[in-house]
Amino acid sequence: MQLPEAIPKKECVLVVDDTPPNLHLLITMLTRKGYHARGVEDGYMALSDIHSDPPDLVLLDINMPHMNGFQVCQQLKSSVLTRDIPVIFISARDEVLDKVEAFAVGGVDYITKPFQIAEVLARIENQLTLRRLQRQLQEQNERLKQEINSRIIAETLLQEANEKLGRLVNLDGLTQLANRRCFDEYLEQEWQRLARDQLPLSLIMCDIDFFKNYNDTYGHVAGDDCLRKVSSVIKQSVRRPADLAARYGGEEFVVVLPNTDIEGSMAIAEVIRKGLVDLMIPHDDSAVSTFVTLSMGVTSLVPMADSHPSVLLTAADYALYRAKELGRNQTYQIG
Repeated sequence: MQLPEAIPKKECVLVVDDTPPNLHLLITMLTRKGYHARGVEDGYMALSDIHSDPPDLVLLDINMPHMNGFQVCQQLKSSVLTRDIPVIFISARDEVLDKVEAFAVGGVDYITKPFQIAEVLARIENQLTLRRLQRQLQEQNERLKQEINSRIIAETLLQEANEKLGRLVNLDGLTQLANRRCFDEYLEQEWQRLARDQLPLSLIMCDIDFFKNYNDTYGHVAGDDCLRKVSSVIKQSVRRPADLAARYGGEEFVVVLPNTDIEGSMAIAEVIRKGLVDLMIPHDDSAVSTFVTLSMGVTSLVPMADSHPSVLLTAADYALYRAKELGRNQTYQIG
């Protein structure tokens, strides 16, 4: 069975004229042309009618008792709800000043009485066509705004997801410090930058003393908690945005200190040592203290463009080895 075609909604025209024959003629003429037409005879009735059921266009006489057409139009244009309804003035007044005022108060066209039916219909159809196009443009703009907003939201969510992924890729899951991959990339980046600027680069390498004994005594769950606490001390001791604290592996940590000489890096190492002492994490199976301690190797140099950051790593690793060899729970410097 063939479905009936949708019948397009008739556009509504409100005729406002205090002369009944004119009103009847215009309504009849518009109805025969397929419009939904209705009429009122004064300005107050027109405003009430329009606010209760807004038409698509108003055909408005000027000379009416109590409230003339100019006043009606001004009120329509002052309201957000009715200001977009096109108003065509139709009047016996043919003075230029009348037409100027009609357009000044917001009218879109002006027809002089006595009118020609064909002219009235053509002018109405012209304004309704413009109105349809305006509505289509408004709808397209609204859809475009929604699409743009949706795209902005999607891009924002994607950016947040990428940032979160980036953080996950570069963070150690247990300690929330930078991981080994992030450390390697950052050390290489700062090595190249400081080689160009000929400024010092320092590295602190830390190792928790007798951490295997700690795990054997307290268990691996407590060991993980200990790693988190030590990491927190190190992170809080490194406050400049350019400095990087990272988990190097197991119970080893590293701190990259760009544009920092040996005195400055030793000062940071002391802050880390004191912070851990203040924390007083019990370690009954340590050979150097009843609390958790760190051995630290510190080194500093000015990078050379034709060398590699492994030079700095090797020096820091040797300094850490010397700190352990000399009894642990201490800091040894090279540079």
